[in-house]
Amino acid sequence: MKNQFLKLSALVLLFSSCEKTATEPTQPYDAGVIVVNSGNYFDNNGTLSLLSRNSTVASVDIFQKENTRSLSGSLTAYSEVGNKGIILVDNSTAGKDVVEIVNNQTFKSIATISTTIENPREVIGVTATKAYITAWDATGDFTNFYKNPGYVAVLDLNTNTITKKITVQPGAESIYISGNLAFVGSTGSSKDVLSVIDITNDTKLSDVKVGKNPSIIGLDANQKLWIFAGGKLLKFNTTSKTIESEVSIKGDIADKSPSSFVFSSDKKTIFFTNSFYDAAANYTQKGETYSFPITSTAVVANKPLIKKLFGGGLGVDPKTGYLYGGLIPSYKQAGFVFRYKPTGELVDSVKTEIAPSKFYYKKQ
Repeated sequence: MKNQFLKLSALVLLFSSCEKTATEPTQPYDAGVIVVNSGNYFDNNGTLSLLSRNSTVASVDIFQKENTRSLSGSLTAYSEVGNKGIILVDNSTAGKDVVEIVNNQTFKSIATISTTIENPREVIGVTATKAYITAWDATGDFTNFYKNPGYVAVLDLNTNTITKKITVQPGAESIYISGNLAFVGSTGSSKDVLSVIDITNDTKLSDVKVGKNPSIIGLDANQKLWIFAGGKLLKFNTTSKTIESEVSIKGDIADKSPSSFVFSSDKKTIFFTNSFYDAAANYTQKGETYSFPITSTAVVANKPLIKKLFGGGLGVDPKTGYLYGGLIPSYKQAGFVFRYKPTGELVDSVKTEIAPSKFYYKKQ
């Protein structure tokens, strides 16, 4: 009887071991969604979380876990090129901003680039060995915050160095690549242009006037580049570099502020948030989330898809089509990521870290 029990126990252990091996990924970070938690800017406590597509528990502070050190700054963006992950770290002390490069499966640090970047904002892959990083450069005071022109830093991923800075408009922020051209938007400055860069030789070609504070949303299903500028949505032709049409946004409260525009997975719908300060509730910030088809000639924002303000921004998972919203209760406590179906039906919510603001969707 004892021998039979030992044999049965051995079989159970064997099958349990096989099942565990089959279900665990070969690397810890090769699947799921990376959540960029910007943290509190003056506390320099930004982090990255890993969120599985089929779990409501996030793996938190994954960089610290794998490297036994923090990122020491507010995080502004994360993206991947080839087998490398690129993290933009904006420290509240001037001169301490860095670009951290990691292995995107193990999250072990490969290189830390410092002293050559100031106020990095967005990062995008250009080729398998090159990325562009938008940056504000050193800022001034409130009377002249964007005292310097912005730039696009060229990151060589063979050497893990910044090889060039392409001067663009002040407040350089959003960036999108179409064909051999990169289009660069900006925020908070007096300029009303997109800068156009030739990615084959890393040279600025021109500035195109589009409207104040142009924020690039991306290409739709018809290959039109959508831009939010001067309070309007613009459909932009990247070949002729001209605005083809304008789409106005109208709502039930005049002082609402549209932001966080993102495409659905099929690029035929745009989601966005509308925020405002409610005078009847001691000017508490409130808002909703809306959607509209790209065929719209005007957007009437009076029937929200979701009655919730996502101060951390929105994202759409191209794999599942789910809408992700970052909820920030405060900049001193952990936030939450809410997942919805494109129809606005809540799927689940996951606790992450301070100020979940952006999302990077891995292919697996």
